[in-house]
Amino acid sequence: MDDHADADLAWLYRETMGRLMNLVAGLTDAELTTSTPACPAWTVRDMVGHLTAIPEDAASGRLKGIPSDEVTAGQVARLAGLPVADVLARWAAAAPDFERMITAHQVWPAVIDVASHEQDIRGAVGRPGARDCAAVQACTPRLLEWLDVPVPVRIRTEDGEYLAGSDAAGRPELRLTTSRFDAFRWRMGRRSRAQLAALGWSADPAPVLDRLTVFGPAERDVIE
Repeated sequence: MDDHADADLAWLYRETMGRLMNLVAGLTDAELTTSTPACPAWTVRDMVGHLTAIPEDAASGRLKGIPSDEVTAGQVARLAGLPVADVLARWAAAAPDFERMITAHQVWPAVIDVASHEQDIRGAVGRPGARDCAAVQACTPRLLEWLDVPVPVRIRTEDGEYLAGSDAAGRPELRLTTSRFDAFRWRMGRRSRAQLAALGWSADPAPVLDRLTVFGPAERDVIE
């Protein structure tokens, strides 16, 4: 049974988008051009362009699954010349159809992406917040359930325990105690390999370190 079946992803997306748009609308030009430590190739403004282009590309049929680096670079370039207020207006215009689509087809990566980038932007401009928001609460269990590791790992957060990997070969179980927010961030590659190794492991995590993240890990420590 899938406990996440028929989740209201539209509401999760809309709530996160609204909070992030309010944050971005109040940023200075210097803050908008700040590099994001979690995604150092992008500025805050670049990230907003990507988030706006996703629903636009979904509506036009240009989006085919998770976009590649080449596709995301094109998204950023396409909106780079517009004032940020205009980019946010385009995002707001494209969002309703996108919200309906992601709920109808249960497209969890859409919510994971916007929630991840909210934290990327908050970290870049020194505005921490929303670490216990509904999107992080809903997406973290999903990310942990998707974890595929070569040895069994039992992960404990404030929400409960998650067992990843198979113990069919009788291999000893690794245990990891972490927080929901940190698990959300490290699963999305927003921690360096050194930071991953320094998590609350019961034993040497070397066998699983290269399998913990969806993207990354980060080249440098991400401090937020």
